[in-house]
Amino acid sequence: MITPRPAGSAAVPAAAVVPPAERRPFAAAFRGLIALCAATGIVIECVHGTVLVVLSFFTVWSNILVAVVLGRSAVRAWRRRPPLPALWTGGALLCISVVGLVFHLVLDNPSSPFGQAAEIARLTGAKAVANQLLHTVTPIGAALDFLLLTLPGALRWRHAAQWLAAPGLYLAFALIRGELISPDAPTRYTYPFLDVTAHGYAGVLVNTVVLGAAFYVLGLAIVGLDRVRPAARLSENRISSQRARGLK
Repeated sequence: MITPRPAGSAAVPAAAVVPPAERRPFAAAFRGLIALCAATGIVIECVHGTVLVVLSFFTVWSNILVAVVLGRSAVRAWRRRPPLPALWTGGALLCISVVGLVFHLVLDNPSSPFGQAAEIARLTGAKAVANQLLHTVTPIGAALDFLLLTLPGALRWRHAAQWLAAPGLYLAFALIRGELISPDAPTRYTYPFLDVTAHGYAGVLVNTVVLGAAFYVLGLAIVGLDRVRPAARLSENRISSQRARGLK
């Protein structure tokens, strides 16, 4: 039963019940900088390449996600707004972490069977800058933001499985794209471990199962780290629930 409000009574402002969080200029500036790095790398790649080809890489998908998530989180930190859902912020961290790890451990590794170290070493000028922004700067920046500028305890174990939707969607896109593009196109398959011509569907399936398992294990590691790491020293008032916390 709803009790009617007495005549003449005024509604109590929400700010009078829950004080607003403090503005966090450093967090806003750092996140804005990382989002700008991701956007800059994507723009450079588009200017110096074919836009549709550039937008076909998981690296670019992940950096777009980082640009959007950290960009919005920067605005929220500046405007004293509640954080984005941890499912999204953690998912962005996982995707961009995989980008950095796969690039440095697999693609830029001369001893890797999928290594492209020689081609990467030939990059110069703006292309080399974009390569570093997309594969090194944004993964490190996202990791530092997670470790130093966020409150722990927001991530859930189920998130590790939910995050697999991103690589699963990309796998379907990459294989369908490969079937639709001419076999003579040099960019038919965006990554060597997804090349059906070279490995067959069985080989690609094995590669993707291994990468999927790595995705899941890394996701569990991120959630586990979120649960044991000490709280960052943040000065703002906590206005969101423990369950809803993400990037503050």
